[in-house]
Amino acid sequence: MKTLGMIGGTSWHSTIEYYKLINQMASQIIGEQANPPLIIHSINIELMREQDREKINAKYLETSLKLQNAGAEAIVICANTPHMAYDFVQPKIKIPILHIADATGREVQRLGLKKLGLLGNKPTITGDFISKVLKKNYGIETIIPEEEAIPQAHHYVSKELTLGVFSKEAKAFFLEQIQLLRKKGAEGIILGCTELPLLIKPDDIGIPTLATTDLHAQMAVDFIFQNHQ
Repeated sequence: MKTLGMIGGTSWHSTIEYYKLINQMASQIIGEQANPPLIIHSINIELMREQDREKINAKYLETSLKLQNAGAEAIVICANTPHMAYDFVQPKIKIPILHIADATGREVQRLGLKKLGLLGNKPTITGDFISKVLKKNYGIETIIPEEEAIPQAHHYVSKELTLGVFSKEAKAFFLEQIQLLRKKGAEGIILGCTELPLLIKPDDIGIPTLATTDLHAQMAVDFIFQNHQ
């Protein structure tokens, strides 16, 4: 098994979900009596809340180097939004960062979809760190909610979901946004927040949902067992 480095902390709920999923998936390969080698470094979520891009880049580079020096053979960033640091960090380290958009793109290609709606917080929705990879590597178009809806989406993600709060109001809001995205041609929905799949279930909307956390965890497990006999 290969050793995987995990950068967590944004939020700790997300980090727990990643750790649980990776171990659950690994147990299907090696059994419950064993578990894969993982190195976790948890970052204070306040860093992401400040939204200082230079500080975020510097911290994720520092942390990636620590994981590399500790023996990690690849890195998984345990949330969607911190992938904004990928382009800055990846060229400066010697081990791969397994990108969440690549994990999503592989599944979208398998499903044969070409146009997807993207939900998440403001940096995830308005940034290009997911949409750019999907377009460049997989030819997939990404559409987002209308501009006036983005602050509300950000509020529910940052002030509720990442704190473990799953309100009826948040669910109603995101279901409405999904229907609007469907009207704009979305063939599926990217749930670009670790906690969104806990709020929105596939049966709620009637079109494919792409839970980025689950797909990313599977990508991590595929790496861990790349050379497993």
